[in-house]
Amino acid sequence: MWNILFFTAVFHSFFLHIHYSHTMQLYSTNNPALRTNLREAIFQGLPPDNGLFMPLIIPRMPADFVAELHRYSFQEIALRLAHALIGDEIPEHDLNQIIHKSINFPSPVIPLDENTSILELFHGPSLAFKDFGARFMAQTMSYFNRDQTKDLIILVATSGDTGGAVAAGFFQTPGVEVVILYPSGKVSPLQEKQLTTLGHNITALEIAGTFDDCQALVKQAFLDADLRNLLNLSSANSINIARLIPQIFYYWEAYKQAYQKNKEIVFTVPSGNFGNLTAGIIAQRMSPAGTPFYRRHKCQ
Repeated sequence: MWNILFFTAVFHSFFLHIHYSHTMQLYSTNNPALRTNLREAIFQGLPPDNGLFMPLIIPRMPADFVAELHRYSFQEIALRLAHALIGDEIPEHDLNQIIHKSINFPSPVIPLDENTSILELFHGPSLAFKDFGARFMAQTMSYFNRDQTKDLIILVATSGDTGGAVAAGFFQTPGVEVVILYPSGKVSPLQEKQLTTLGHNITALEIAGTFDDCQALVKQAFLDADLRNLLNLSSANSINIARLIPQIFYYWEAYKQAYQKNKEIVFTVPSGNFGNLTAGIIAQRMSPAGTPFYRRHKCQ
């Protein structure tokens, strides 16, 4: 057995043998009858019933994809997985560009001893695993907003690493402005520099208060109908489906690197709000039937 450590919902989905001639549909975990497409799920963030958007169909990758996995680059693996999930809503050429602009840093599996390794997820620009989700989200939002006359305004509260990843991910993204609220004196000096020194389309506001105060201001803005009519507002919260999808990629990339050890693989996943773990479950369910992809453990 080989254990991979990480640094860093209830499913109603059904399985589909892989084909790409479909458009991704998502449902609310609170009401499976409430459905929408990927674009609306990304911009809404959460369903109106306060559930979570999850893919209605989890496609199984073909067995030959797993057999040839060692031949693919990280970006090629990400493209195959993303195209299988998203289908025709983003054409493959455009999706390929999104992948190469967002997943452009490694996630190496580093051995600690004969049976234990660490999957390093801190090689992105903000040194946090959230770079995967933030950068993919930035590129997909920019893609879906490309024909709009109004810029998209991302409003987000942060206590540290989320804001840094969002700032770096959305930096100079066409058609998108980002406003980040952070609590004064309650983020590290490095994190504050990540938030405040980029400029361009990134605006950081230092709030005299706590993270909860920042979050309350963001919620107040989204509840203000007049403001919503005036501005094209959206959020970059961690449970947005656009941040969940790219987390699936590095499970498969880790599997590719670890598979050569010819041992059963166990992923040990630190996961606060279960986003990371949920991505792992989806990755597992995308593996071909009868092909043991991995077992999955969670640690606190």
